[in-house]
Amino acid sequence: MSIADLSSRVALGIDIGGTNTKFGVVNHRGEVLEKGGMRTDAYEKVEYFIDALYEQVQPLMEKFGTVANFDGIGVGMPNGNYYKGTAEHAPNLPWKGVIPFGELMKAKFGLNCTVTNDANAAALGEMLFGAARGMKNFIMITLGTGVGSGIVANGNLIYGHDGFAGELGHTIVKPGGRKHWSTGSEGSLEAYASATGIAITAKKMRAEFPASMLNKYPEDAINSKTVFECASKGDPIAIEVFRYTGQKLGEALANFVMFSSPEAILLFGGVIKAGDFILKPAKLHMERNLFPIFRDKVKLVFSELSEADAAILGASALVWEK
Repeated sequence: MSIADLSSRVALGIDIGGTNTKFGVVNHRGEVLEKGGMRTDAYEKVEYFIDALYEQVQPLMEKFGTVANFDGIGVGMPNGNYYKGTAEHAPNLPWKGVIPFGELMKAKFGLNCTVTNDANAAALGEMLFGAARGMKNFIMITLGTGVGSGIVANGNLIYGHDGFAGELGHTIVKPGGRKHWSTGSEGSLEAYASATGIAITAKKMRAEFPASMLNKYPEDAINSKTVFECASKGDPIAIEVFRYTGQKLGEALANFVMFSSPEAILLFGGVIKAGDFILKPAKLHMERNLFPIFRDKVKLVFSELSEADAAILGASALVWEK
């Protein structure tokens, strides 16, 4: 596809997760024209990662002419700070400390780069192109390697005074509970409702029930996908893993609802492939823990966008919002 084929300018949208990175060339209509992906956790230093990202992305960009045809780069990443263009102390990234990611990207690509939290980017993508179209008050919960969130109130993403508002995944849902593998906090939502948390729960439960199908898998193969496979075959322990996870998620969602009174909560990410195994207990325990004036008002729905495209679209929209 050449630049002559385009009816509008383009941007580069990048979604950086704890395990994988996805990127795409996007136009103003929200069409992902080209996309690709790579590992995030394979690079010890962020500079190595950006060099590898450039090598992967450059051939895609060249299909649309020169760098001058791009209006910029938008990046969604863990602990991304919209105000500073930095990633700061992200527990799910291999690079620690405060990373001037926007500056490093601009230096490498020759384009302005806007950074935000990965879940904020997903929320923006959902608001513009997905299930949250027309909504001015909703919460986006991303359930992947970690648990992220983006809070939209009165049509605006909530960033807070320092750019870090909305870290709902690190709120405590079980005081004194499971220790987080990276932050050291005890009983956070992420420790239970993320794909990582589900794997921990599954390993503990299968050890107590030798007859479970989960015991047919080696230790390093226990993940949310294999738990879903066993649950789909009727394994009661795998089903209980998701029920327990859904309960913890639902209890947390009740708190979030009473905080911002959203029209809907959108669930996004690889974990939602479990479908009703996790949605039904989450809805049950959300409603059960809500103050009466909030009950039966908040829709709990899955994202309408593909797992990759929501964050890519949201990240690219940052370019034109600047």
